[in-house]
Amino acid sequence: MQVLRTEKSRFQNIKDFPYKEHYIDYDNLQMHYIDEGQGETILALHGEPSWSYLYRKFIPVLKNYRFIAPDFIGFGKSDKIVGWRNYSFELHFKSLENLIEKLDLRDITLVVQDWGGISGLSLLGEHPERFKRVVIMNTFLPIGKPISTFFKIWRAYAKYHPSLPIGYIIQKGTHQKLSKETLRAYDAPFPSSAYKGGAKAFPLLVPAKPSDPGVTRIKKARQILSEWDKPALVLFSDKDKIMSGLEKFFYKLIPSSNEQQKIIIKDAGHFLQEEKGAEIAAYIDQFIKGELKKESDH
Repeated sequence: MQVLRTEKSRFQNIKDFPYKEHYIDYDNLQMHYIDEGQGETILALHGEPSWSYLYRKFIPVLKNYRFIAPDFIGFGKSDKIVGWRNYSFELHFKSLENLIEKLDLRDITLVVQDWGGISGLSLLGEHPERFKRVVIMNTFLPIGKPISTFFKIWRAYAKYHPSLPIGYIIQKGTHQKLSKETLRAYDAPFPSSAYKGGAKAFPLLVPAKPSDPGVTRIKKARQILSEWDKPALVLFSDKDKIMSGLEKFFYKLIPSSNEQQKIIIKDAGHFLQEEKGAEIAAYIDQFIKGELKKESDH
């Protein structure tokens, strides 16, 4: 199994991500994460095909917390395994589990989006005692039901494209036009197609039938969330062509009798952290402090 690590020079010209690098070992792979500030722990998980750079606008607003954001294996500054078939649901799940256990993270406020939700909520399902709150953004918990035509097309595109255009995908997933500098930052981890196995694999790892890997863990996540008696914030955007409407699944799943909060972010696409990062971070700050208005719709 060949492993690559993106040269640090690829990241040198990123001006708005001055955060110190940290690495943790998982099965002879190096997983990168940022670890900023002190206070209650926030664990923020990115999705496909982004990296911890997606959360850069959260950190100044949430400066009174310990803000941790890893790069999944195959993304950002973490090691890249060559070949999409070498990625699995369990690789991502176990590497996250390794992170929270080695750092001994407890009383975590979990913040998830996209594949960060599929993996991160599965992690919460396995270790609910480590989590104090959850913030769920633009994600879903698939258990192998038939996938949509749109998603079939996306899977085929990811599988057969010779070199996924990462910046282009990020731009297509946002409502606003992004700067060239921002798009270059998303392209930075991937100097060639050999580095893109993780990005190619994620769409193909979404369970499309009940027997697919990950379904058992995702079902457990659903079960734990259906009994969740801790604070939960479901925060989706209104211009996400992939996930808009799926917030209703979480509204129904998580008991309405608990501390569940609901927010719709206006004029943001799939990568809502990129477009409305400071606004969302302010809501998370209020949520943690217990100052967010009940049933608010922004």
